[in-house]
Amino acid sequence: CQLQHWARAPYLAWKRHQVVQALARRGLEAPVAPIIEAFASGRRRAAFHGARAGKQIKVGFIERGGARVGAIQECPVLSPGLAAALPALSAITARFAPERGALTIATLLTETGLDMDVKGAGRTAAMDRAALEDAAALARQFDLARLSFDGEPAAILRTPALTMGPARLTPPPGAFLQATQDGEDALGALVTAALAGAQRAADLFSGAGTFALRLAPSMDVLAVEGDAGMLAALKAAADAVGGLRGVQVMRRDLLRQPLSALELKRLDAVVFDPPRSGAKLQADQIAQSRVNVVAAVSCDAATFARDVRVLVDAGFRLTQVTPVDQFLYSPHVEIVGVLHR
Repeated sequence: CQLQHWARAPYLAWKRHQVVQALARRGLEAPVAPIIEAFASGRRRAAFHGARAGKQIKVGFIERGGARVGAIQECPVLSPGLAAALPALSAITARFAPERGALTIATLLTETGLDMDVKGAGRTAAMDRAALEDAAALARQFDLARLSFDGEPAAILRTPALTMGPARLTPPPGAFLQATQDGEDALGALVTAALAGAQRAADLFSGAGTFALRLAPSMDVLAVEGDAGMLAALKAAADAVGGLRGVQVMRRDLLRQPLSALELKRLDAVVFDPPRSGAKLQADQIAQSRVNVVAAVSCDAATFARDVRVLVDAGFRLTQVTPVDQFLYSPHVEIVGVLHR
């Protein structure tokens, strides 16, 4: 959070300008919509760090440019429910932090309570009975929905759940989801509108189904994702909803093995939401396919512009660009671009 000193208007103008500049550097012309503010409810997901400092317990974030844990008492970008996790994080650190090194505790606020996954304390399967009993006791004491270690649940008081489109999703431990609920809703609405009218679509880098589960009521969707846990959660959520059109899933590392133009030939629309490094290889294949509508989603303006340039050079028109700010006070900005040919 480097931008807390700015007033809201110049802060938002600067953030939108980052998108305008990135497009200009690639020679791209398109209307850039006013930025959508998507942080009213605060972050629902954060990775905290916990460590010992002598007899003290420190919980917070890694200091910029270093490896030490900077302890916090509060954080203005967290949702109230996530901010309330700090006492539980301290207690988990006190019990499970190693003498050297730090824990990483991925924490997600779900509709049924806090979901925590601890890395750095060993796997649940390797814990002795006392450690497992302590984990269960901490989950009860702080009313956690689920407490896991390296992706293995140690205590489940309630099944973590999130509403995603018409579906009810149970995310895997440590799941990567959109940072804010407002952000997910804004991105979902933009992508759904962009692909309206399509019959068969692919959701590439689908995660747990942010877009696939919203698109599925009106079209067949192929969701492609490299993380098996996320893909299984998506499929289970889709299968549990009556009336959804076909949702197929495919596990693949799209950064190494993109969906080919041949594999895309039966589809008429694509949404792709890659990591910050972008998806140039996948963009190359989309460019060679018969797909005529693309929603390009990104959290990095430079790689977004690079990948969109590939599509424009293949005959697509960039018709709409919308910045979405769910990363309050940081330089990062989410982007949705819509392309047609």
